[in-house]
Parts: sequence; structure tokens; C-alpha cells
Amino acid sequence: MPDQTTGSRPTLEAVAARAGVSRATASRVVNGGAGVRAPLVEKVNRAVEELGYVPNHAARTLVTRRNGAVAVIIEEPEFRIFSDPFFEQQVRGISRELTAHDSQLVLLWVEGPGDHERIARYLGGGHVDGALAFSLHSDDALPALIDRARIPVVFGGRPAPGTDPAVPFVDCDNRGGAREAVGHLVGLGRRNIAHIAGPRDQTSAIDRLHGYHDVLPDADPALLCQGAFTEESGARAMGELLDRRPDLDGVFVANDLMATGALRTLRERGVRVPEDVAVVGFDDMASVIDRTSPALTTIRQDIEGMGRLMVKLLMRLLDGTGGAAPGSVITPTALVRRDSA
Repeated sequence: MPDQTTGSRPTLEAVAARAGVSRATASRVVNGGAGVRAPLVEKVNRAVEELGYVPNHAARTLVTRRNGAVAVIIEEPEFRIFSDPFFEQQVRGISRELTAHDSQLVLLWVEGPGDHERIARYLGGGHVDGALAFSLHSDDALPALIDRARIPVVFGGRPAPGTDPAVPFVDCDNRGGAREAVGHLVGLGRRNIAHIAGPRDQTSAIDRLHGYHDVLPDADPALLCQGAFTEESGARAMGELLDRRPDLDGVFVANDLMATGALRTLRERGVRVPEDVAVVGFDDMASVIDRTSPALTTIRQDIEGMGRLMVKLLMRLLDGTGGAAPGSVITPTALVRRDSA
């Protein structure tokens, strides 16, 4: 229990005296420094707990050369960050892993080019130890800005061509997952399979489109329609596809939110799912699946787990001693069969 014998805040000198070590040794232990024998570390930690000592952040930074904070940068408008559960799940995974590493999350979102210089100044100002950036777009200036700040970075999602290949990233097998989704529809006997794709400036959408074409290389272009990873765009795209190809009998949708919109349009048009049109999504986010009717068959990616992996790669970069940098990680996907296909 904290020492209640004095009303003053416990000092580092008091910790050193209680532990029977020098002030310098106590400082190294409480501020995360190395080179202290285990028995002494145990004595100092016991004294810290007994006295209720709270380390000084500035002193800790001087010893460890760490701020104990990591920037999480999302290149999306504010409304998407707070309306799309994908971001919630990924940030949850990042936050939990950062907590396990005694680091704080600093959330930065970029709504347009006007935010770039502000973000660059912040990253270059020594406020954070590193950065995690996801939802990048093909014409994104963020990778170059982060590089200019000279801080370690891990990307969420495969970055666009032209980005430094030495920078590690975490992504799921978007192309393989798309192949499995379309293959499942083919296996159900569907012959006119449409695809509602995501934005062409994001690699996840491009990879899923390529996966669709891997299975259906000669697909009619009229069976393709682009959305924006939002529910409303999925509803609009489904309507356009039905107008173009009323004979379509299957659709692979590039994310669950768009699939929710597609299901709504099919219901409004009197099209039965899965009897007339089978639908497969991508993500497997419970908060979205729970409001689909019929329950959505989809491709699962471990969104929270990928957030955790991003942090683990970043911590390896921060703890590195000149060895090989960690490589990128592609996580597996899996088909989750429900009622829509």
C-alpha cells in the first residue's frame, strides 16, 4: 500500500532510500533503463509500490528516449471513421496492444490535403515514438510525410506501388478471400455473378476485384459496379446492377457495409435472397452481420488481430538494434457461411 505517513508526493530519493540503492540505480529502474541486476530491480519496484511513487514522464523520456506514445493516422473523413465498424475494430486492437506495451494511442485523422502539413509538423515534433497508418489511398502523400518525420512506421493494408518497400505492412489475403467468395457462388451453381467493388484508389478493393477476375476472367463488364465501402453506395450499386442485368443470380460485395445496402435494395425490389440472388460480403463484422436479413455469408478477416500485429511490428522496429527489419504480414481469410449464400 502507498505510504500514508506524509502528505507530500513521494520522491525518487525516497524510493532509493527505501530500496537501499543509489538514486541513479532507482532512476534507471523506474524509467525503464537497462543494466540493473534483477534483485535490485525487485527491491526498487517494491519500494515504488509501497510509496505510491509515480515516475516523471520527462525523466523517463530522457532515460529511454521514448515518449510512450504512438500516432495512429487514418486517411478518411470523420464521418467514415465513426460510422464504419472496421475502424473501431482495428483501433481497438491497436489500443489493446499498445496498452500491453505501456504506450498511449494518439489518434490523428486526415480529411484532406489541408491536414498534411499539420500532421507532418506534429510527427516531426518529437511527440510520438512511431506511427501506424491505415486506409491509405493511391495518391496519398502520407507515406512521404511520415518518411520526412524520420520515425518508424507500419502501414495497415498493402500500400500503393511506389511506397518504400522496406516499410512493413499488415494486411489480409484480400485476393485469396475474394477468390473463395466467388468460388463459393460458382459452387452453388450461380452463372451470372456480379461484383460490387470498393474504391479504385485503395489496394484492398483492387485486390478483391482481381480475386473476382481470377475466378471469372471473362465476366461481363455490366456485372461490375463500383461503390465507396458505405452502405448507401452498396444499395445504389445493387440497383444499377439489377437494371443492367436483371438475370444476375449472385453477387460478391467487397465489404459487409455495402452488402447490407445491397440486401436492402434486393428486398425493396422483391428479389429473394438466396433463392433468386445469392450474396457474399467481406469482413465479418458482428455489428453489421447482426442487422442483415437474411444473415450475411461473408469472408472473415481478423480486423482486431491485424491492429495488434501492427503494434507488434512497430515495437520490433522501436526495439531494434540494427538487425533485420520485421517483414510484412499477410493474414489468412475464411469463408463464413450463413443464410444469404
